Amino acid sequence: MYRNPITSITVAEALRKMERYCAYQERCHKDVEDKLRTMKLIPEAKEKIILHLLDQNFLNEERFAKAFARGKFNIKKWGKQRIVRELKFRNISPYNIKTALKEISEKEYFETFHKLAEKKYHSITEQDKNKKRKKLVDYLLYRGWETTLVYEKVNELIL
Repeated sequence: MYRNPITSITVAEALRKMERYCAYQERCHKDVEDKLRTMKLIPEAKEKIILHLLDQNFLNEERFAKAFARGKFNIKKWGKQRIVRELKFRNISPYNIKTALKEISEKEYFETFHKLAEKKYHSITEQDKNKKRKKLVDYLLYRGWETTLVYEKVNELIL
């Protein structure tokens, strides 16, 4: 069936779609605004929808930040720097970023870092110590782990 690209969506339809979109997984304001932009709604309708989502607790920036930090740390093994960078990219407030980082316990943070570094160290087949060191450092820094942690661990692993 051919659908005319000019036909617009009603505010009620857009509202239902956005409720489902936010209920499916935590979203930040930027995600919602980007999605609304694709629906080509007038600014007043977008604002009305965002206010409704906030009012009905479909959209909650603090909850998003906490879920994002927990998920990226537990699943992707990201360090705090990468998590902060990604949250800033999504225009999350410094307060919410700080709150989100509290979701990660210090003990668990360091345990995960050490396990990740050792696992990667053993998986690098490079024989040249300097190249092996560089690969390990690049990997850990890209994942957002703190520079001091990375260099201490690399020096401990590669003598």
